[in-house]
Amino acid sequence: MLVHPWDAPASDAEWQRWLAQHDFGQLAVNGLPGEPPHLQPTHFVYDADSGPRGRVLLHLARPNPLWAALEANPDVVLGVVDDYVFVPGPWGAAPDVPPEHGVPTSFYAAVQLHCTARIVDDPAEKAELLNRQVGHFQPDGGSAPTAVGEEPFGRLLPGIRGVSLDVVDVQAKFKYAHHKPLEVQDRTAAGLKERGGPRDAAALAHQLGGRSAK
Repeated sequence: MLVHPWDAPASDAEWQRWLAQHDFGQLAVNGLPGEPPHLQPTHFVYDADSGPRGRVLLHLARPNPLWAALEANPDVVLGVVDDYVFVPGPWGAAPDVPPEHGVPTSFYAAVQLHCTARIVDDPAEKAELLNRQVGHFQPDGGSAPTAVGEEPFGRLLPGIRGVSLDVVDVQAKFKYAHHKPLEVQDRTAAGLKERGGPRDAAALAHQLGGRSAK
């Protein structure tokens, strides 16, 4: 992912705050020789306090076709993209050119976690992983805990495998035209506010909030 200096987060805290609000992404696993990469959509839990860069926990069904590739090469990437919008050309036109000469572009936020994967097959560890995930997504409870050999979920443990991802590097990008003249940024912000489409409010918050951070 190309990250220009003006699109980079001001600190690790910036991408960590954003990632804390996003828990669904795509896990990219290198394919075996002669095969394409595997790209697996998945919910996950990110624990920023585990290790220098954090740790990710997730689980997948045992019949998933990516296991052999993951066992052969544990170096993976978990990518998350959101707050994306299309920006019409006239919004971004430089002050000294006609509006129709402006270049259309995209705004988006993206975090890519480069990780080393460890497959979790121990039943007790899988149960703990599942309970961590359920606790994250259902903080108010409502589901029975998972325990080895106990109903209702213990019998389902053989059907899944857990994955623990130790984060070794991070690429983060917040592409919201913070390198453009303020006149252009103001025009773009006004356009986002007036359009009011899906994700426009989130993009506007990035566009305005990033001015003081860059």
